[in-house]
Amino acid sequence: MSLRPSQAPATPQPARGPAGTVWLFGIHAVAAALANPARLLRRLMLTDEAEPEVMGRLKGGLPIVPERTDRARLEQLLGRGVVHQGVALLTDPLPQLSLQQALERPGPVLVLDQVTDPRNIGAIIRSAAAFGVACVVMQDRNAPEETGTMAKAASGALERLPVIRAVNIARTLIALRAAGLWIVGLDGAGPKLSGTALAQRRIALVLGSEGDGMRRLTRETCDEVAGIQMPGGTVALDSINVSAAAAVALYELTRTP
Repeated sequence: MSLRPSQAPATPQPARGPAGTVWLFGIHAVAAALANPARLLRRLMLTDEAEPEVMGRLKGGLPIVPERTDRARLEQLLGRGVVHQGVALLTDPLPQLSLQQALERPGPVLVLDQVTDPRNIGAIIRSAAAFGVACVVMQDRNAPEETGTMAKAASGALERLPVIRAVNIARTLIALRAAGLWIVGLDGAGPKLSGTALAQRRIALVLGSEGDGMRRLTRETCDEVAGIQMPGGTVALDSINVSAAAAVALYELTRTP
């Protein structure tokens, strides 16, 4: 069963920095990146209006000397239609933890099987951080790289939650099972997802792509398949956005009985 893509306008093309770098934008995303010691910071551009808001979210001042700019220059740099809020940060992508390192963190694991919209991924990361997820796993090739659009949708959560890139999702699910996790695929055709029934297990929750849902091998590798049930009945997952489905499912898995 497929999940709907985001209904927002088409994703703006990310600005191109030097090879191996990424432009982040937006108050929350940039302030969180500036506060993250794991970030290698290269260039910070601020309007006079944005500086107090960024400074207000940091302790100890800016870790990099900013360049004063205006909104027209940022629009030229980032592209028309980008909601930059008067701030842009050129930085290296975050270093990755291994799956084993990420599993040392408590909480469930979220696995994205070829989810491709960076806004959906960013929104999922934001919800995952709020619900205490240990890490988010994405496929290495058929998923977008870290972008400013993804970071802005994550609203700072990209700096707090490890994102693991996996070459093969099915093999990664097998590794998660070997580490003691119970693999649950989310699909509208499955029985009701029950946090109470799964309360004694550590869960790896798998969400399929916006267009086609989970791939066959991914589904077959799951220990069980479950769906979301709301007051109006079981939800067909192609009727709601994948990031909304992730938030509802994570609430069900982590709620106190």
